Amino acid sequence: MHVAPARGTAVQDHVALAEIELCGDLIIAASAAREDRLSPDQIDKVLKVAEERFPQQRTEDPTN
Repeated sequence: MHVAPARGTAVQDHVALAEIELCGDLIIAASAAREDRLSPDQIDKVLKVAEERFPQQRTEDPTN
């Protein structure tokens, strides 16, 4: 039988780790919410979707 040699202690999938972190953020927000469910707006806020989707709409000074 041929066994592949060990190549270090762990393999990291950075996309999977980011998804796990986002899920954790949602779980924390859901457990702290007073309602039974998070609204889509609350979910977007937790996941910072609006900041990524509409970066030009951040608070800008219109006088400049």
